[in-house]
Parts: sequence; structure tokens; C-alpha cells
Amino acid sequence: MKYHELQASPKQTAKRVGRGTASGRGKTSGRGTKGQGSRTGSSKKPGFAGGANPLMQQLPKLPGFRSRRTKAETVYTGQLEQFAGKTVDATTLAEAGLISNPYVTVKVLTKGELSKKVTVKLPKASESAAAAIQKAGGAFEKTVRLSRPKTAKEKK
Repeated sequence: MKYHELQASPKQTAKRVGRGTASGRGKTSGRGTKGQGSRTGSSKKPGFAGGANPLMQQLPKLPGFRSRRTKAETVYTGQLEQFAGKTVDATTLAEAGLISNPYVTVKVLTKGELSKKVTVKLPKASESAAAAIQKAGGAFEKTVRLSRPKTAKEKK
């Protein structure tokens, strides 16, 4: 059989509802008796659970729930003192052993004194930490997190 030999079936007409009991869709027109769904203009938003807390809102509250979001690793302003006059990014912090690896999200928080000039290029910093870096004569530059290079297995 070829594409041009296909026969299109005649288009089905919509079932006319509410045309008497003999029509097969009379009286309540397939809507059941009473209730929210039987009324005209009735539409419930997705996930609606009849006034109960919807499932997607219950899940985080259930026991055993664990968020998939990875928490940002923290570096303190006092720890940046050792990088005097240098540019600090995720790679240098990982080499110094302050974070687990250079591909994690890093946030700078205020804890300890920073008196030396440091240029910081990281994804996050608290307002007070950014102010402390600038007060010491350095600069904070917001950057995107490094993405892990794909392995040979992932490239396939």
C-alpha cells in the first residue's frame, strides 16, 4: 500500500448530548448527578484535591522526603586571608582544600577578619561578605558555577 492509496475515514461528528433519554446521552448528559463537575463552567485546577492539601504540596512534608537540591558549600572571609593579592575562584579553593571540588556552588559568608586585597570570582556571597571584601580593597565578581566535563560514557 502506498501513501496516495490510503482512504480517509469520514470524520466523526460530535455526540449531541442532552437530547432526551432515548439518545443515550440524555438527562444528565454524562455528567452524573449533582456536584461540582455537573455544573456548567466547572473546571478544577490541576492537582486540586477537593479542598485537601494537593499531593505536590504534601510530598515535602511527608516523612523520608529529601530535597534533590545540592546545598552551596561555604567559605568564610577569614579563610580568604591566605590568598592575599590573588584571584580566588572555585578552582583555587578546591586546590587549597576549602571546598570538595571546583564544580560545586560556593558562597562566601562573613566570619573572621579580611585585611588583605583579594579578587573573588564566585557564584554567591552574602551582602556583608561582599562589603568586607571591598572594604579590604578587593573586589567581588559574581560568576556562574563551573560545569563538570562530560565523560566518554555520557557523550554516547
